Parts: sequence; C-alpha cells; structure tokens
Amino acid sequence: MAASHATAGGRAHRAVLLTLTCLGQFMVLLDNTIVGAALPDMQHRLRTQLTGLQWIVDAYVLLVAMLLLSGGIFADRFGRKRVYLSGVAVFTAASVLCSLAPSLGWLVAGRVLQGIGAAALSPASLALLAAAHPVPHERVKAIGLWAGFSGIGLAAGPVAGGVLTEMFGWPAIFLVNLPIGVLLLLTGVRHLSESRNPSAPAIDIPGTVLSVLSVGALTYALIEGGARGWTSPLILGSFTAAVILLAAFVAVEAHRPAPMLPLRLFRQRLFTVSNTAMVVVGFALMGSSFFFSQFFVYVQGSTILRAGLQTLPLTLAMVIVSPYAGRLAARRGFRLVVTTGLALAGLGLLALGTVHADTGYPNVWWRLAVTGTGFALTMSPLTAAAIQAVSPQQGGLASGISSTTRQIGAVLGVAALGAVVRTNQSGGSSLETGLNSAFTAAGAITLATAALTGLWLTRSQPTKASPAPRRSTDPDADTTSNQAPTNSR
Repeated sequence: MAASHATAGGRAHRAVLLTLTCLGQFMVLLDNTIVGAALPDMQHRLRTQLTGLQWIVDAYVLLVAMLLLSGGIFADRFGRKRVYLSGVAVFTAASVLCSLAPSLGWLVAGRVLQGIGAAALSPASLALLAAAHPVPHERVKAIGLWAGFSGIGLAAGPVAGGVLTEMFGWPAIFLVNLPIGVLLLLTGVRHLSESRNPSAPAIDIPGTVLSVLSVGALTYALIEGGARGWTSPLILGSFTAAVILLAAFVAVEAHRPAPMLPLRLFRQRLFTVSNTAMVVVGFALMGSSFFFSQFFVYVQGSTILRAGLQTLPLTLAMVIVSPYAGRLAARRGFRLVVTTGLALAGLGLLALGTVHADTGYPNVWWRLAVTGTGFALTMSPLTAAAIQAVSPQQGGLASGISSTTRQIGAVLGVAALGAVVRTNQSGGSSLETGLNSAFTAAGAITLATAALTGLWLTRSQPTKASPAPRRSTDPDADTTSNQAPTNSR
C-alpha cells in the first residue's frame, strides 16, 4: 500500500513538473510571435520607424541567442530549480516593464531583460524535466509533450497578439505574461525539487561576452546602417568592430579547455552544413515573419486583429508538420527532407514576394502555408543531423549549438531584411516594393541553401567524446534525434 502511494505521489509530482515546465516554455515561445502582431500599433503609438521596430524584436532574440548555452550550464551548475525560477522572475518582471514603457528606449531595455530571463528559463525547464524522468522512454514522451504543448505558443501568438492589441493596445501583449509568471513562481517554489550536476563545466565568461559583443556590433551596423548611411564612420566602425570581436572570439574559444563553442566540431562536414542551414532557417523565417503583419496592415489595409489571423497559416503549418519531420528524416534521410523543406520554404517566400496590395487573401494564405511547411520540415532534422555528427556524449551540446545558430540567424534576418526594405525606401520605392524585395531576398537565400544541403548534407563520422558534455537547450529538437537515421542520403 505504501509503495503504491509512493508511486502515485511520484506520478503526481512529475505531472506538476511537466505542467510547470510546459507552461514556462509556452510563455517564452508565445513571446516570439505575439510581438509581431503588435508591431504596427507600436510604430503608431511610440512614433518610431522601422529601425525602432527592429530593435524591439532583436534586443530580445540577441540575448536569447547569446546566452542560451550558458543558461543550460548555469542550471546544471547552480541548481535547475533556482535558475528556472530566477528566469521566470526576470522574464515576468521584464514583461511588466515592457508594458509600462513610456518610450522606445525603455521598451528595448525591457526586451533585453526578457531575453536574459528566457535564456535561463528555457534550458532550465528542459533540464528539470530530463532529471525527473531518468527512464529513457519516459523522458522521450515527457519531452515530446513539453515541445508539443509549448509549441502551441507559436500558433497562439498572432491571434492573441491581434486580439489584445486591437482591444487594449500593445502593452497588453506583455501583461498577459504576468499571471502566468506569478502562477509559475508560487507553484514552483512549493512543488519543484532542486537538482544539479556537480561535474558541469565552468562558465565560459570570455566567450559569452565576446559572442554578445560581436553579434551585437554586427546587428547594430545592419539596423542603423540604413538610417545613418552605410558609409558613415559609426557604421563602418561597427562592422570593423564586429569582425575584430568575432576573430577574438574564435581565438579565445580555440584555446579554452571548456569553450562554449568547441570549434573542433566544425571539422565535421555534417555538423558544419547543418548549422549553416540552421542559420539560414532562422534568418529567413524570423526575418520574413517580422514583416507579415506590417504587410497586411500597411499595404493591404487590414486591421491589426485581422492581420494576426491572416498570418496563422504559416504557424499552423509549422505546428502540424513539425512533429512528423524527425520521423520522416529517420526513414528518408536528412538530405532529402531538409533539401525539400528548404526548397518549399524558398519557393513560398518567392511567391510572397509577388503579392501586392490588391492580391486577394485566397491567393495569399497558401503561400504562407507552403513557407511554414517548408521550414517545419527543416528544423528537427537539422538538429538531428548536427547530433549525429558528434559522439553520443556531445548530443546535448550539439542540440544547444543548433538552437543558438538558429537564433543568431533570426537576429541577422530581422536586421538584414529590414536593411533591404529601408534601402528600397531610401531610393524612392514604396513600402510594398521594399517588402517584396525582402521576401524575394529571403527566398533566394533559402533556395541557395537548399542547393547547398542537396550537395553537402551527407553523413560524417562522430568526433571524439568531450569530457564535459552539455545538456540540450533546443525546444525544437526532435526527441528521438539521438537515434540517428542510418540513411543520410
């Protein structure tokens, strides 16, 4: 009787843990898409230009990209419960700050804090879940539920953002995080158990700082270049600083005993090609998504609520197709599935580049659905390909790097495609022409990457095991990716 009670208590505890971790990750992913629906209202109420909107998005994504790997190590080293609840607290407080922001500067500062909180919350939630399910098949099911439920946040974002912004204005999209965050904190303090990994590697502070500064300098140059002039001393200096800081990052990582980014992994072609493709996925997906609501509102005259609903085909396609992408790659191989996905996404973006103000929605939605389907076919297989390229002990690190490269691509996509739009407008073109050019550029880059994966995404031998493996931090990673496909052709 006592044993049955203990078993029931264990199941109840794991159910509460699963709910808390899923809800935390749901909040993070919701924030990825809910902001896009509110950008037109932000532009109007804050009286900002395209550059300001880019910073609202990239300030968040940049911090998540650069701190995600360190967040996972912090959780293992200092306590997963402690880091998870700290991340929730920072994210929730930052959301309140964003909602109360009286100016663009305060809103960007709040977004930076949100990114720091998300970079702690997300990997810690996955680490808590994995530690509570030591049996492999139970862990796979739990992580599958975690990824599936939290992924609903991606699809809910445009609709929730449209409704809240239409009814209450853009601050409401951040206030929605307050009750979720408070619930997580109150319940988590009481029900979560602490765990840590005493052998977790030391934090790579120099690598983390240099990575943030290098990508930050490049992002600044891309976003501000259109407004200040591409040949202005400040912009040229920012590009130069980005190159110098990146070179310093590579030099530091090459000589550290436990680097955040082991450069030897990139000697494997499969690892290098899969992460290169993941950068492009983040670049094209996030960079184009940044403009969807603006296109529907400013070019086609939709309301903010209607624009949020109009972007749903892309996110719904991703939510529906993503769970099957890893299984399909296991049967058909990485190269076929990823190349097909990139080709579909590229063609969908090129088709979006031909949409005009008078194009009816029945001739628009399928282009978004094709684009979403294409990207959904790429993310889990690309993560699985990166994991196959390394030893089993390095699978968590490879997954985390894959997630980080996607986020870096997202930062650069918002910055670079925004520069395309601004350059077109500076030359006298309309916003419609600028957006068409941005979608076309994203589609062309995605198609070129499809050719790259078609030629080079083949199987390679795993590298030797690292003495300090790290845990996966990728919410989109396929949960069965450690059982790599035997056919990667």
